Amino acid sequence: MAGRLNGKVALVTGGSSGIGLATAKRFIAEGATVYITGRKQEALDAAVRSIGGNITAVKADSSNVADLDRVYSTIKNKSGHLDVLFVNAGIAAFAPLPGVTDEHFDSIVNTNLKGVVFTVKQALSVLAPGASIIINSSTAAFKPMAAFGIYSATKAAVAQLARVWLLELKEQKIRVNVVSPGMVDTPAIDGLAGEQAAGMKAHVGSLNPLGRIASPNDIASVALFLGSDDAEYVNGVDIVVDGGANLV
Repeated sequence: MAGRLNGKVALVTGGSSGIGLATAKRFIAEGATVYITGRKQEALDAAVRSIGGNITAVKADSSNVADLDRVYSTIKNKSGHLDVLFVNAGIAAFAPLPGVTDEHFDSIVNTNLKGVVFTVKQALSVLAPGASIIINSSTAAFKPMAAFGIYSATKAAVAQLARVWLLELKEQKIRVNVVSPGMVDTPAIDGLAGEQAAGMKAHVGSLNPLGRIASPNDIASVALFLGSDDAEYVNGVDIVVDGGANLV
């Protein structure tokens, strides 16, 4: 039985851990040829070993245009085109307004906003007609959290960019959709919260209507749907994947 992405070529940025790794695994399992990017070669190598299948890892920083060009050159040379682009690479850090520094602002904006813009822009040279672009945003884009202002602003910005881009790319029939997760049990959350991570995840999960926070695979399932032909008439949506937390 053919997979839902059989014959498709997909790129997952930030694919060496968390949501990106889970999504790359799902894409491979559904028949795609998959490329992943990340900043650390060791993590990429480990991801390739854990994923298996038709997977290629390219070390790249999504905020670096030269790195992105190298990624897309690799895809063009090996596969010729790209059918699914999951723009997932991102970082998070807490800083209340008095504590926002140049370094904090630049690091978040360069990865989460500039990185998204140029990941999509540079992809235009290889995106096939009818391709699917999926942008990973966050419920922080519309549900404020103290000390998360710069991160939240970047996530709101990319969600709006998606709505603009679907208009600009309509002639190529390229779909642009957004996934907005709530809290997800990833290494990034553990790094963000440190020793308080376990308690924070348990507390947030206890308040969720489904009684837990999301797993990376919960988000990967939505990305798979949006990347597949099952979603061929789904365009410009922002799918909130938070177990209903934003409604209570």
